Amino acid sequence: MATPVSLFDYDLPQELIAQHSVEPRDHSRLMVVGRKTGERQHKRFYEIVDELHPGDALVMNNTKVFRARLEATVQSVSLRAQRSNPSIELFLLRPRNGMWEALVKPGRHIHVGDTIHAGELEGKVISKSDIVTINFVQSDKIVLDYANAHGQIPIPPYVYETPKTLEQYQTVYAQETGSVAAPTAGFHFTQELLEKIRAKGVEIHYVTLHVGLGTFRPMKSETLEAHEMHREFVTIDSNTTQAINRAKQEGRRVIAVGTTTVRTLEGVAALHHGHIEPFTGDVNLFITPGFEFKVVDALITNFHLPKSTLLVLVSAFATREHIFSAYQEAIREHYRFFSFGDAMFISIRNIDENKRIVYTSARNSTNQVEDNDHPVPP
Repeated sequence: MATPVSLFDYDLPQELIAQHSVEPRDHSRLMVVGRKTGERQHKRFYEIVDELHPGDALVMNNTKVFRARLEATVQSVSLRAQRSNPSIELFLLRPRNGMWEALVKPGRHIHVGDTIHAGELEGKVISKSDIVTINFVQSDKIVLDYANAHGQIPIPPYVYETPKTLEQYQTVYAQETGSVAAPTAGFHFTQELLEKIRAKGVEIHYVTLHVGLGTFRPMKSETLEAHEMHREFVTIDSNTTQAINRAKQEGRRVIAVGTTTVRTLEGVAALHHGHIEPFTGDVNLFITPGFEFKVVDALITNFHLPKSTLLVLVSAFATREHIFSAYQEAIREHYRFFSFGDAMFISIRNIDENKRIVYTSARNSTNQVEDNDHPVPP
């Protein structure tokens, strides 16, 4: 039976959409939600240290946002348009097969064969649909360097206050350039908080998933089954895979910071028969209720957009019933939502508890999704 996307819709007061991070970042609010029970506690994010155990493996996405929005002009192959060289906004998405995928506004000014100029950059339009493919003369590194020097910060459409610096839209541990959106669950960490976490005996490991524009967009299909998940480039090295596999073998928790980290770990595991192995390439795993999580035991995340694949993912992780009940309470308690908003920690006490969840509740969550009696936030 198909699952309606409408089951993952809810109404959110406009004033609860956060426009900037709190300062210090680790003073944001934290809702702790029992993955099995749905029980909730209200804390500040710096108290996450109390929720972590010595030996936990905390996995973070170290991708780095680049200034993806460029002003450009078009040299058209159309005789009618050749005289004008219209101005456009070029939103670079990612390099792919020696070319770049991008969005163009306004799209009517672009045709296959046109030449695009953005400062020192020059590229030819190879294909056009919703996404434009551009073959730049310059290397990917030169394109990225130019964008970071001259481009604008690619903020989400629901944020109206552009950050003054790119660092305000980065995690403190960002390293690998390539994202057009930040892995926002990581915004809550400060260097001081990370030091306290390490001092408690928690392992910290990194993966890379370059976040694409699809993370902004609500699903347009009527059902989950009809949704086509966007592809994202990921890298996970042997040091990280060995550490995660060792934690799983020893019965220690693997805690993902953000849905991008979940998609990386579970996406790579899905490609390797449930095992984590070193990998570089694309993943497009759509995690929906009924999914059996192989790697992730607990999750730090934000409060997500209605009808988003991220909201579906967290509903798969802790059941739709628990998540939507938590969202109702977050609205009543005036939590801050979305990219710059507050955090949620979906937790388990120990691995034995998690085994009961993974192999029973996850399968049963399909029935919960189909139950229209569960209320959504008002």
